[in-house]
Amino acid sequence: MTRAMILAAGLGTRLRPLTDYRAKPALPVRGVPVIATLLEFLAHHGIHEVIINLHHLPQTIRDAVAAWTPEGTHVVFSEEDRPLGTGGGIRQARSFLMESDHSVVLAGDMLLDFDLSDVISRHTAKQDLATLVLLEDSRVERFGSIGISKGGAVRRIASSLDLGGEAAAGLFTGVRVFSREALEAFPERDDFEDVRDWMLPELEADNERIRGELLGAPGCMWEPVGTPDEYLRVNFAPPPLSYLDLDARARNAGVQFDGDNVLCRGAKIENGARLDHCVVFEDEHVPARVRASHSAFVAGRVHELQEPHPA
Repeated sequence: MTRAMILAAGLGTRLRPLTDYRAKPALPVRGVPVIATLLEFLAHHGIHEVIINLHHLPQTIRDAVAAWTPEGTHVVFSEEDRPLGTGGGIRQARSFLMESDHSVVLAGDMLLDFDLSDVISRHTAKQDLATLVLLEDSRVERFGSIGISKGGAVRRIASSLDLGGEAAAGLFTGVRVFSREALEAFPERDDFEDVRDWMLPELEADNERIRGELLGAPGCMWEPVGTPDEYLRVNFAPPPLSYLDLDARARNAGVQFDGDNVLCRGAKIENGARLDHCVVFEDEHVPARVRASHSAFVAGRVHELQEPHPA
């Protein structure tokens, strides 16, 4: 059995003002909360015991989970009075995760599709402490990269650490697989980052049991949902998911696709309103006077998500 954790306690500052109303993992993509797609991804790979850490607007995530959790999946929550960082959040959830021999930890602000079961199998066979899922992708120029040796051992982390011997590199998808041994070795402190404060010292001590699993684009889809541009892209050019027909799932839940607009369940648009590539959040009522493009309608008003182009 494998357990998993979804990191969902971040403030989502780059997606304000949307994240003034919803925590980032609760934001709708094609009318379905981001966190719902991650729960479906985990369930597809046989992972049904999940813990989610909460801090910012926690009830919005609880509501999304209550409405969208796949059948057979059991979710518990780990609340943080203050942000503990990725490492601190994982450490607080450690007792739950250590009920399995290894656990999967993933960021809560992305759409994902790859063979997670295969990654877990290789992690187990190699008896690694930690496996980071990396992607060969041109976006490394924006997100930075992690370098690995021919055998997969992590040799470089962005510009923070370079041990030499790098044979390949990829961007970090935010997915890690940890052994129970790794979680036991986490720093005894409340707030820290797992990569910076645990992995870097381990790598500097020449620990080769922290590996990167480098996947190619055909076998791995990763789309972040962290900025307005990214949010628009996943809503209006959504990537296909092998484990979920996103639009069918949305329609079954009452989401409507009105031309180039997404109307989350319960949303209504008055005759005369003119919308183009807009996401209307749940139960919102758009008045006839509204004119909006590449925006979200939430809390009774339009929030532009794309800078206007100069004439």
